[in-house]
Amino acid sequence: MNKHVLLVDSMALLFRSFYATAVHRNFMINDHGVPTNGVNGYLKHLLTAVQTFEPTHIVCCWDMGSQTYRNELFQDYKANRGEAPVELIPQFDLAKEATEELGIVNVGLKGFEADDCIGTLAAVYQNEARVTVLTGDRDLLQILNEQVTVALMQKGIGNYKHYTKALFEEEMGISPKALIDMKALMGDSSDNYPGVKGIGEKTALKFIQTYQTIDGLLENVHELTAAQQKKMQA
Repeated sequence: MNKHVLLVDSMALLFRSFYATAVHRNFMINDHGVPTNGVNGYLKHLLTAVQTFEPTHIVCCWDMGSQTYRNELFQDYKANRGEAPVELIPQFDLAKEATEELGIVNVGLKGFEADDCIGTLAAVYQNEARVTVLTGDRDLLQILNEQVTVALMQKGIGNYKHYTKALFEEEMGISPKALIDMKALMGDSSDNYPGVKGIGEKTALKFIQTYQTIDGLLENVHELTAAQQKKMQA
């Protein structure tokens, strides 16, 4: 299989690049008075990834606004996040324009996140190509399989932890899809959704390692300690 698709979490690259220099207010203003620090770093990340992974095809995926169908399901979803800095706002369009100038397709759909686009495209393309996902978001590890790998960005440009399904299972002791149940138990403070009160990451992982799913856990809740049973019942 010679085709190799690189799916880029472009929002993650742009935000990471912006905040890496914004702390010193190094916004790199262009001759039109528009900050370009985020776009500059974004392009460095993108081009470095292209050189590293040598894909035959590239798709850059974007969020399309702060409201998605998840807010309809849970109104406090990401409610802890403030507005984007004013210096970053004009760089969204600049980054997309720069991507198009490189001949790379931008993809985004109103009401959905970049992650949704990445997950959908990975499911479609895996039947005809190898797929590499470039992101800084560990949530995307749930889509790992024999054809889909995830390159998690580390500190600096060009540094990745490249996860295969086998590596994830070796590290975590659960299947990639079981990460969904694990995160449901422990919650996620960055996305502002609660899990089971009093159940942290280590306990959630142990539960899923033992029972595979939340349904399996509930069917065997009598095997838990009295304190754990009380937390699950609550």
